Amino acid sequence: MAIMFRGLEEDNYDRQYTDLQLYRRIGDFFAKYKGQLLAVFGMAFAASVSLSIRPVIIAAGVGAIDQRTEISTISLLVGALLVTVLVEYFGNWVRRRIAARAIGGVVARMRKDAFESAINRDLSFYDTNKSGKVVSRITSDTQEFGTIVLLSSDIISQLASVFVLVAILFSRNAQLTWIVLALSPFIVGGSMVFRHFARITTRNGARALGLVNDNIQESVAGIAIAKNFRQEAAIYDKFNEVNTTSYNVNMVRGLVLSLIFPVLNALAGIAFGVIIYFGARAVLAETVTADTWYLFIQSVDRFWFPFITLSAFISQFQQGLSSAERVFALIDAENTLNQTGENPVNERLHGEIAFKDVAFGYKADEPVLNSFSLNIAPGEDVAFVGHTGAGKSTVAKLISRFYEFQAGDLLIDGQDIRSFDLQAYRQQLGIVSQSPFLFSGTVRDNIRYGRPDASDDEINAIAHSIGDGDWLDTLPNGLDSDVGERGARLSMGQRQLVSLMRVLLQKPSIFILDEATASIDPFTETQIQEALDLILSQSTSILIAHRLSTVRSADRIIVLDHGNIIESGNHDELMAQGGHYAELYNTYFRHQSLSYIENAQAYFSNGHDAPEGVEPEIEPEAGN
Repeated sequence: MAIMFRGLEEDNYDRQYTDLQLYRRIGDFFAKYKGQLLAVFGMAFAASVSLSIRPVIIAAGVGAIDQRTEISTISLLVGALLVTVLVEYFGNWVRRRIAARAIGGVVARMRKDAFESAINRDLSFYDTNKSGKVVSRITSDTQEFGTIVLLSSDIISQLASVFVLVAILFSRNAQLTWIVLALSPFIVGGSMVFRHFARITTRNGARALGLVNDNIQESVAGIAIAKNFRQEAAIYDKFNEVNTTSYNVNMVRGLVLSLIFPVLNALAGIAFGVIIYFGARAVLAETVTADTWYLFIQSVDRFWFPFITLSAFISQFQQGLSSAERVFALIDAENTLNQTGENPVNERLHGEIAFKDVAFGYKADEPVLNSFSLNIAPGEDVAFVGHTGAGKSTVAKLISRFYEFQAGDLLIDGQDIRSFDLQAYRQQLGIVSQSPFLFSGTVRDNIRYGRPDASDDEINAIAHSIGDGDWLDTLPNGLDSDVGERGARLSMGQRQLVSLMRVLLQKPSIFILDEATASIDPFTETQIQEALDLILSQSTSILIAHRLSTVRSADRIIVLDHGNIIESGNHDELMAQGGHYAELYNTYFRHQSLSYIENAQAYFSNGHDAPEGVEPEIEPEAGN
């Protein structure tokens, strides 16, 4: 029965919790709502008592009719029956209302804890775990858990009535009551058998839903690329595949569920027949009155109904436990970063960086850096160049403390980077990635992102410090222009400018730039370079360079190859050596420079005015 479908494997941070561990953990979440829970149980008890004594009243009515009791007595019993119905209705209404509020609070807290855990995970976590599955745990699984807990409160109310019924039945006839109790293990045992299989199938169902959510998120996010390459049919086929997997998982789940009711109803029917047989014999032997026998017939059905109902909900209940298990696994996921937080970083860092025999690999068997050593002076601008996979971005990510290195030391201002308070340390970092990410909102909102307390005057000053703010004229509403989802309404160059302004406002001690390779018009290129110069003048800078101007203006150029430093020096020194950098320059940067000059000439010859003080890029040296 433990069928495993492709794509439903555990995530690497999944954990298996026992039922007791889950109950204790869930209990911790509900601890804040003790008062509400007491009220829920009080209302549940009132409703259960009303439900349980109803067969007693009906049996008393049967006895009264049999004995030709006065109509007033019968009317009194009917009135009592009506009261029990009203008490049950009111008790259940109040119980569900209070329970819904308490469960809503628990789900909100659980979702908050799961989201907090997700945003605090290392980047290495998202290298191996798809974001869509994480989203599914935060949204779908928490919601599923809340729904099942609310349904469980109904079952608890029904189970409470069992204890009241047992007390009533023992008071009327102990022998028949023991027969009822002796038959109960068969029904409970049948429920427990199905519980195991239901847990497996519901866990697979949750994973299948996460797989579907991840596929939808990825497809929608990449829809523009899919349309560019005319791959709509391909992404539909991929979705259809995961959706079919989800369908098959739910079919197996449905097969398990379809067996629960028939089997348990059959067991209950057999048990019911046994009670009727022994009760009838007792009535004929005149050891039990007819009304008592009728009471047992009515009560037995109510006695076993909660167990059968519990079995009907057992898959949903197990799904709730599976959902809680997936959420707790996300909350309990551990970071690989070994951060002590001893140093609060209260003062501005000088920006001295030292790698000492650092070893790092994204995977244990695939080293990227091996015994890597490098010293960067405070305020120095260092450009890293090299072919793809040389280790340029890895150096930047280690300085950003996104990944844990496996050996060696990385020092910032002479202190182990692992000793800093991580949040305080990153407040002194300014990072611009190769594909700048903007959040929905205005340009102003995105510039303010790193410093929410910044005033409009500060933002205006930063925006106009670049080319006197001429770049704002290209936006429909200036700083109040809506950037759209992920900055889709801005060009790549404009997104880079906004990202650089965000860093300028932050005034970081260490600046990390992974330059974009996309083509940008000469006007925006000039604005970007001006913003870069302002940042470079006030911080230690790590530049993963793709622009010729950035490479040539760097204080030092580090040439990497397979994680090793093979050349180091400024542009003129490295060109004079005629080594790897000179070859890289002649095959990439020189061609880039010529293309830029041609584009600039075409741009300005078409009627565009060159910004004041802007001169054309220097022609690459002849012979190089």
